[in-house]
Amino acid sequence: MSRQQIVAGAADMMRRRGLNATSIREVAKHAGTPLGSTYHYFPGGKDQLAAEAVRLSEEIVATLLAEKLRQGPAEGVAAFFALWREVLAGTEFKAGCPVLAVAVEEADHPEALKASAEAFRAWSKQLAASLAEHGVGARRAAQLATLLIASAEGAVVMCRAQRSIQPLDDVAAELTALLEATIAART
Repeated sequence: MSRQQIVAGAADMMRRRGLNATSIREVAKHAGTPLGSTYHYFPGGKDQLAAEAVRLSEEIVATLLAEKLRQGPAEGVAAFFALWREVLAGTEFKAGCPVLAVAVEEADHPEALKASAEAFRAWSKQLAASLAEHGVGARRAAQLATLLIASAEGAVVMCRAQRSIQPLDDVAAELTALLEATIAART
């Protein structure tokens, strides 16, 4: 069992149960690894493991965004929403975003909270850079990127609560229209 599999297992548990309901013992069981190995890899305990799970999630989304944003901001945003659509539908609305889970449940996990803030900043920065490349002013690009990330995360929460993909689809449609209008006005 690799360290990476433990981190992935923690991210999966956090996106399904939240941070506070995820213990090191349960992560070890979920990942199929001895409890001692988990503590060996993560001497900082739950905070270290949660932070690494958040960083893994950040990296996965950032890689997807980097690939799609090369085609343009609209394609990047579409891919971002498609990812959350797949997560929600694929888990019957039982999983969301582990980054968000840490942000709202951080309690005694400062390293994990810091990683969560960094993930949101990184995704926003990627989107803002793409918008700026397409003629949107830096300040407006940063504001739109924040709106896109915050709206997507909020829509994921609404979908989970309502057991419906409709909030995500509605937010995606409105934000896509806003994004396209903003870019068209700049070119």
